[in-house]
Amino acid sequence: MDVPIRIIVADDHPVVRGGLVALLRTIPSLDVVGEASDGATAVRLVQEHRPDVVIMDVRMPGMDGVEATRQIREQTPESRVLILTMYDDDATVFTAMKAGAQGYLLKESEQDDIVRAVHAVVAGEAIFGPGVAARVLGYFAEPPPAVAAEYPFPELTHRERQVLALLAQGRSNADIAAELFLSPKTVSNQLTAIFAKLQVASRGEAIVRARDGGLGTAR
Repeated sequence: MDVPIRIIVADDHPVVRGGLVALLRTIPSLDVVGEASDGATAVRLVQEHRPDVVIMDVRMPGMDGVEATRQIREQTPESRVLILTMYDDDATVFTAMKAGAQGYLLKESEQDDIVRAVHAVVAGEAIFGPGVAARVLGYFAEPPPAVAAEYPFPELTHRERQVLALLAQGRSNADIAAELFLSPKTVSNQLTAIFAKLQVASRGEAIVRARDGGLGTAR
């Protein structure tokens, strides 16, 4: 008898996560070995269980799915990542794939499509939902100038780019929090993540990088 594919599911919505886990557990060839509600927990569980596949949401509190994917692929490259999200904008798709995801499906996908995708990424295939494949292939063949101009820092999430743009305008943490309807602590955490991703050590260095990338030129 074949050994079941070992899976970790990462999604911050308990109902969605619970429904997906319940579905996967009805498939004899699949074995859910862990659940995570945020990216940091997903990374930790992958280190602990060494699953074959992580089914990863993108937008989660704290560490998002893209950064979690990047860390998992760096630390545990034998674990594949299948993105399952409701977001299909170019920036999210492309940054997830650059982070090392092997597949990208939308949550509207049929259950059979999700199961097939799990088997596909374990087999070493890249799998994309309808409408995503052509965009990804076209992007990696020749990145569209409009996309590159709109998203100068693809390693950052959309929210992190917003925070960085305001920082580049010289705004304080309190100003950024008020502008984006965030708490000051959340802004501080976002800046910590931004500094790490851009490999800068200070606000000044981050501002220079941001302005060189075209952010922060207008108030």
